[in-house]
Amino acid sequence: MHLLDRAILALVVVVGTTAATEGTHADSSGAPHVSQGIYDFSVRAADGTERSLADFRGKTVLVVNTASRCGFTPQYASLEKLYEQYHGRGFEILAFPANNFLSQEPGTDAEIQGFCQTRFGTKFPVFAKISVRGKDIAPLYAWLTKESGFNGDIPWNFTKFLVGPNGRVVARFAPPVDPLDAKVTGQLEKLLAVK
Repeated sequence: MHLLDRAILALVVVVGTTAATEGTHADSSGAPHVSQGIYDFSVRAADGTERSLADFRGKTVLVVNTASRCGFTPQYASLEKLYEQYHGRGFEILAFPANNFLSQEPGTDAEIQGFCQTRFGTKFPVFAKISVRGKDIAPLYAWLTKESGFNGDIPWNFTKFLVGPNGRVVARFAPPVDPLDAKVTGQLEKLLAVK
């Protein structure tokens, strides 16, 4: 891990896991409505097409913001192992590259895809680069950080949100928590056992 990553992470508060609450956000007319969780959102795939997160309805999902030049980039390998272990049981990983922290994700969408597939053999979806904080925050991340019940700015790359089959966030994990950590797999096992 880079020294600067460590220094910044010294400031990160590990967010505990509590029950998610309903959130609200404005619909296309600007009127607020009760959110149905991540299924209300569409995101841009790496090929530029729009993808509705409703495509993942009924699955347990780990949403994670990623970067290819971060001290936590090796977590891609853990993410892939987690995906291989649980995908057959209704689990998905949705990775969102972001360049919000010290320009640690400077590549194009095509370069990011190549990096993930060549270096880590990723089979889970790695979407188009987005912003996870600031004035240009993507709507999905605005909801995750302000209305999901696990509120708070994204402190760094590889912040993880575990989403139940109903589309609601059930846990949030700080960047240092490896995807294969028992904190993550324990919650994941509970969600998959309910199915």
